[in-house]
Amino acid sequence: MKRLLLLMLAVMVGWLPAVAHAWWQPEWQYRKQISVDTTPEGGAISENVGRTPLLVRLHTGNFSFDGTNENGSDLRFVSGDDQNVLNHQIESFDPLMGMALVWVDVPEVGAGQKQDIWMYYGNEKAPLASNGQITFDPNYTLVYHFDGAPGAPSRDSTAYTNHAQTAPAGVIDGVSGRAAQFVGGSPMMLPASPSLAVPAAGAFSFSAWVRADQPQGQQLVYARRDGTNSFLIGLDQGVPFVEINGQRSPAGAPLSPSTWQHLAVTADGSQVVLYVQGRATASLNASLPALNTVAAVGGDVPGALLAAPATAPAEVPSAEGAAAETSAGTTAGAESAASVAAPVITYAPFVGAIDELRLSKIARPAALIYADALAQGAESRLIAYGVDEEQSGFGFGALGFLLKAVPMDAWIVIGVLVFMMFQSWVIMYRKSRQVGRVQQANRHFRDVFGESGGKLDAVQTDTKAEQDFAYSSLWRLYRMGVKELHNRQAQGMKALSPNSIEAIRASMDGVRTQENQALGARLGILSNAIAGGPYIGLLGTVLGIMVVFLGTAMAGDVNINAIAPGMAAALLATAMGLFVAIPALFGYNRLVGRNKDVSADMRVFVDEFVTRLAEVHGQNTTPAKNKHDKHEAALAQGADLDLANAQAAGSA
Repeated sequence: MKRLLLLMLAVMVGWLPAVAHAWWQPEWQYRKQISVDTTPEGGAISENVGRTPLLVRLHTGNFSFDGTNENGSDLRFVSGDDQNVLNHQIESFDPLMGMALVWVDVPEVGAGQKQDIWMYYGNEKAPLASNGQITFDPNYTLVYHFDGAPGAPSRDSTAYTNHAQTAPAGVIDGVSGRAAQFVGGSPMMLPASPSLAVPAAGAFSFSAWVRADQPQGQQLVYARRDGTNSFLIGLDQGVPFVEINGQRSPAGAPLSPSTWQHLAVTADGSQVVLYVQGRATASLNASLPALNTVAAVGGDVPGALLAAPATAPAEVPSAEGAAAETSAGTTAGAESAASVAAPVITYAPFVGAIDELRLSKIARPAALIYADALAQGAESRLIAYGVDEEQSGFGFGALGFLLKAVPMDAWIVIGVLVFMMFQSWVIMYRKSRQVGRVQQANRHFRDVFGESGGKLDAVQTDTKAEQDFAYSSLWRLYRMGVKELHNRQAQGMKALSPNSIEAIRASMDGVRTQENQALGARLGILSNAIAGGPYIGLLGTVLGIMVVFLGTAMAGDVNINAIAPGMAAALLATAMGLFVAIPALFGYNRLVGRNKDVSADMRVFVDEFVTRLAEVHGQNTTPAKNKHDKHEAALAQGADLDLANAQAAGSA
C-alpha cells in the first residue's frame, strides 16, 4: 500500500508539468500563441522554406495591446517548446492606434506542417531587444522597410548598412507599414558597396512589393549598369520583365494597375527566374554579368541612355554626281530621313510605390519567395493567431489558466473533492500501516506460541510479552483465553467442563469480533469516496456548464474562445471526482483482502487454542464437544435407556 501511495504521488507530480505548457520566464505576465501553418489548410507550402523572417502583423482584431510597453520593448518571441528565444525587429509599434509590425526570425519553416511560437509581453522592466541586423540572415545584403522620416534616405536593416544615397519622392502607406513613392522623377540610388557587388555568373535575389499606378510604356523598377553590362527589372505596358545585356524574358500577364503585388527575381548563375505573387511567371537562360557600380530603384541609372545607331559621315557631292544625286532624289532623301529619325532607347521612370525592398547575394528558393508573398500580404494564410494567455499564479502554466477559469460554485465542489481525496489517502495510509503491524506481530506470536508445548500460559509468563506483542490480535485472543482459564482455576476447578470450555470460546470470539471491527473501522469513508466522488464531480460539471451557457446568453455572442475555457474548467470537476474515486477503490480492495487474512488467522487460532485447552485441562482426554454434539449424545443415551427398559419388561 505504501508503494501504491508513493506511485500515485509520483504520477500526480509528474502529471502537472505534462499537462501544463511551461512558462518561459516569470517576469513576463502574458503571452500569445502564433502558428506558422504550411499545411493545405494554411499556406499550402509543399517544400521546406528554411530560415525565414516572418511578418507578425498585430492589430486590434487579433491583439488587445493591453499590458505591453509603449514602445514594444517587452516583446519576446520564443519557440514552441519555450526554450529558444527568436530574434526579431520591430518595424512599427503603436498601441494607441492598435497597430504593430514585427519581423521574427524563424529558424526553420517546414513543409506541410503547423508549428507554434509564443509572443511574450507584459514586463515593464524589459529592455528593447529589436535588432534587424540579426533578424535577417547574413545573405540579405539590403532590406528597406521605408520606415524612416519623409525626405530622408531609406536605411538598411541588415548588418551591411547599405543605406540609400538619395531619398524617394515621398513615403505613403504600403503593404507593411510605410512605402516609397515614385512620381516619375529621379530614382532612389543605392550605393556601390562591396557587399552589393555581383560577380560574373554570380547569384542574386531581388524582391519587393510593387504598385504600378501608371503602367504605360517601359518603366524600370530596378536598374544596374556597369560599362556595357546591364541588369534591368521593369514593366513593359504593365508586364513584368527582366533584361540582361539586352536579352529580355518572355512576356507574361500584366500587373493589375494600382494594386500591390509581390515581384521577385532570382539568379543562380545559369538561369534567371521572374516571380509574381510568389509564383514563377517567366525565366531567362542567362547569367548575370559583373556589376560593381551604383544601382537605381524607380528608374534608370542617370546618364545611362543608350546611344542612337551610328551613321556614316556626310560627303559634299561633285558636279559629275549632281545629276545622279538629283535623280536619286526621293529614295536617298527617304533613307537619310529614316536614319536621322531612329529613336533613342530610353526607359521611363517608375510611377507608383515600392515596399519591403530586399536584395540577397544568393538565389532564394522558390518556397521562400512564395512564403514571403503569403506572409507579408494583408490577409496572410501562413500566419494564424491564437488567444492571449495570462501567467497563472499557481505556477502550472496552462493548467493554471484552466484553474483560473473555474467558477466559484465549481470551486466549492472541487474543494469538497480535494478534502475527500486527502481524507481517503490518509485513511488508506493509516489502515495499511495498522494491518501491516498486526500481520507482522501475529507471525511473531505464532512462532512463540508454537514453542510453548503443553503449557498454554507459558507465553503470558514472559514479562516482555505485553510489549513484544502489542500489535498482535492473536496475542489479545490468547490473553483472554488464558485469563478465563486462570479465573476458573482460581475458583477451584481442576478440570474444565465442556460448558466452561464453550464459555472461554465465547469470550475469545468476543475479542475476535472487536479486532475485526477495529480492522474495518473507517473503511466506510473509502466506500463513500468510491461511490460519491464521481457524482459530486458530475454535480460540479453540471453547475459549471450552466454558468457558461448563462454567461454566453447574457453576452449574446457565441465565441468558442470564450466558451472553451469555461467548459474545460467545468469538466475539471468530473476529472477531480474520478481522481478521488479510483485510488480509493484500489486501496479499499487491498485493505479488505488483508483484513480477511487477519480475520482467518484469528478464527483458526481460536479453534486451535480451544482444542488444546480441552486436551490439557478438560475432564477427559477427548476434546470438548459442542452443543450440537452434546444434544446428539443425550438423545442417544435416552434411546439406549428406553431400549434397556423394553428388554427388561419383555423378560419379566
